[in-house]
Amino acid sequence: MGLFSKDIKSLDDLFIHTLQDIYYAEQQITKALPEMIEKASDPQLKQAFQTHLGETQQQIQLVEQVFRMHGHDPKGVTCPAIDGIIDEAQEIAGDIDDPEVLDAALLAAAQAVEHYEITRYGTLVAWAKQLGREDCAGVLHQILDQEKSTDQKLSRIAESKINTKAA
Repeated sequence: MGLFSKDIKSLDDLFIHTLQDIYYAEQQITKALPEMIEKASDPQLKQAFQTHLGETQQQIQLVEQVFRMHGHDPKGVTCPAIDGIIDEAQEIAGDIDDPEVLDAALLAAAQAVEHYEITRYGTLVAWAKQLGREDCAGVLHQILDQEKSTDQKLSRIAESKINTKAA
């Protein structure tokens, strides 16, 4: 944790810090998805991104609910990991002229985001249970299930047509 380790003295502190991290990440994702929707050319991919934007907005509300359930005000902390994933996606997308290759790149970037979210929510669920907060774990698990479902949907789209068209 380096610079921030002095603020993290317990699993509860680490839980809150990670909740703040994913809260920031979800907000950044809602800012990035509209541009991805605009750049995507495949209608099914556009729709998947649009659906996930709505889910992400709901997930932000659920994360805020977990903060309140745990006795904290919702607040984010900068997440260099999600910033890096989004920055890389924007950089790569800016270098691609072929719309089918661009769709493949956008889809891969979206899956990188999903995988990050899956790791964070999986950890948060486990820590909430360890802290005796089954209520928080239940809400976080609901988000985790949505993230896994989105990742599976993106995999189906990639394997059924996007990657083939880009090849």
